[in-house]
Amino acid sequence: MTKEEVSKLEEFFAKAEKQATPIYLNQATIIDNYELFLESHFAPLKIDPASRVNQPLIWRLKALKLIVEANA
Repeated sequence: MTKEEVSKLEEFFAKAEKQATPIYLNQATIIDNYELFLESHFAPLKIDPASRVNQPLIWRLKALKLIVEANA
């Protein structure tokens, strides 16, 4: 993922309506604090978006984006 893609994803969440919690991404991932989830996932991506260590963060953000779009 490039920095531009991270910026676009961050822009999407900034414009999207805040979601009610808890949000279930899957059976193992429950979001209880929407803002903290976004903050904790975007912070490492801003530093090094191409790092393979950050791949799970990207997957979770994309899954959340699908949920937000479905609820719009």
